[in-house]
Amino acid sequence: MSLQLDTINLTLGDGDQQVVALDNVNLAVAPGELVAVLGPSGSGKSSLLAVAGLLLRPSTGRVSIDGTDVTDLGDRERAQRRADRIGFVFQAANLVPSLSVREQLLLIEHLRGGRPRLAEQRADRLLEAVGLTSRAGHRPGQLSGGERQRAGIARALMNEPGILLADEPTSALDRARGRAVVELLAQQAHEREVATLMVTHDTSMLDVADRVLEMRDGQLAPRAPVAA
Repeated sequence: MSLQLDTINLTLGDGDQQVVALDNVNLAVAPGELVAVLGPSGSGKSSLLAVAGLLLRPSTGRVSIDGTDVTDLGDRERAQRRADRIGFVFQAANLVPSLSVREQLLLIEHLRGGRPRLAEQRADRLLEAVGLTSRAGHRPGQLSGGERQRAGIARALMNEPGILLADEPTSALDRARGRAVVELLAQQAHEREVATLMVTHDTSMLDVADRVLEMRDGQLAPRAPVAA
């Protein structure tokens, strides 16, 4: 599944307080590709993810998923597309404190009204893929930061998305754990043919990405070469 943003503009606020969050943004992410978007706080990275994830409707421009224009879908249809086709990985794992790791994943399928037996099998495969089989019965408070993020990635993949959006997934981790998380994102993107978009300010992880773009003042462009 592919993701494409064509000539996206997004203005936020009212009256004199309007801010241009995205300025003529074009982006295509192919199936199986991990694209990293680098930029400082306030550059528009979170707005980019919100538009790509159908959480915000752009002021102008077009959002397409697998070649289908989804820009003007109604709220219910947008929510259904998110549930069926898009996975989200957050800065903090945002796990439910009272649920075990395995139950976090099963909750996603329950909310979608899926089949419990198939959901259990898929959850177990995902936990094995992210190296958390032995921690499946543990609650978030019993996990390390890296384990919580890996659980968050498994949960994001539970709906078998074609698109995966990651918002600063390493911000709460040390360098070693952060790198392990980004490498896991890349592995899952490549193996599952998921179009993956990761926004970050961490330059130490960029070599893992298939492509690196830079966002400044709402504008997106290829990253400039780093001077030797």
